[in-house]
Amino acid sequence: MSHIELPVSIIESLGHVLQQLQLALPKPTTTPDFNAPAFVWKNKQLQPIYHPKDVYLDDLKGIDRQKKQLIQNTLQFLNGLPANDVLLTGARGTGKSSLVRALLTSYKDQGLRLIEIERDELSDLPQIQALIAQRPEKFIVYCDDMAFNAEDENYRSLKSALDGSLQSGTGNFLIYATSNRRHLLPEFMHENTPITKVDVPQYTELHPQEAIEEKISLSDRFGIWLSFYPMDQQLYLSIVQHYIEQAGLSWNDDVRAESLRWCQARGQRSGRAAYQFSKHWIGSQQLLSQQPN
Repeated sequence: MSHIELPVSIIESLGHVLQQLQLALPKPTTTPDFNAPAFVWKNKQLQPIYHPKDVYLDDLKGIDRQKKQLIQNTLQFLNGLPANDVLLTGARGTGKSSLVRALLTSYKDQGLRLIEIERDELSDLPQIQALIAQRPEKFIVYCDDMAFNAEDENYRSLKSALDGSLQSGTGNFLIYATSNRRHLLPEFMHENTPITKVDVPQYTELHPQEAIEEKISLSDRFGIWLSFYPMDQQLYLSIVQHYIEQAGLSWNDDVRAESLRWCQARGQRSGRAAYQFSKHWIGSQQLLSQQPN
C-alpha cells in the first residue's frame, strides 16, 4: 500500500493549528499541594504559594479595633464555631490587605490557609469550594480591591457563595474581601430620582427601588463590615518610627522631617506610605554603612 506524502507547507500548517489548539485548551487539572500555606486561583487551578510574605499583626498600628474584631472572627472559624464573611472597606493604604495577610502569618500553624482570587474569577467559587470541601484545613478565600461595574455579572456568583445558595456556609470556607467602597456596585443619581409618567422611555425600570436593593444586598451578605479611615500625622509618624527602630536605626528630627516630605510628595498619609518610606530610609542607611570610608 503506497503512502501519500503531504506537501511540507500543509504539514507546517497542521503543526501550527495543533499548537494553537494546545494553547487554547485548558491545562489538565492537577491535585493541589495542600502543604502550601497559601494559594492563588489561576487557570482554573489552585496554584501553591510556598513562601508568602510574612506580615505581622504587631506591625499594624492605628487599627486596633478592626484587628481585634477580625482576629476574634478568625479564631471562631479556626475552632469550628460560627463565623462571618468579612468586608473590609475604606481609604487606600490603611492596612486592609495587610491585616488579612497577617492572619495567615499568625495562624497558618493552626490550619489556616489563604486562597487569593481575582474579581473576574469569582464565578469559579463553586469549583474552589468543591476542591477544598473534604480538607481539614480552614480556608479564607480572599479577594483584594473588589468592586464591580454596572455590567459586571460576577457579583451574582459572590452573592450565591456568601449565603444565597445551599452550598454556602460550609465549615471550612469563608470569604474576606477588601474594597475602597462599601457599596460594591455603583449607584447612580437617576436611581434615586422619583420617576414620573411624563416622557418615560420605553425601557425605564418600572421598580427602580428593587434594582437599588439588589445592589445594596451584596454588601449586606457580609456578616461583618470593618471600616478603615485616613490617618493623621501623629499616627503616620508613629508607624514610621516603629519600623525605623525595629531595624535598629535611630529616630530623630532628620528622619521625621524626611518622612513628612515623603508623604507630602505622595499626597497621602497612610500605613502603606509609612512602610514604603521606612524601606527607603532603612535601605539607604544600610547602603551607606556598606560604603568604604
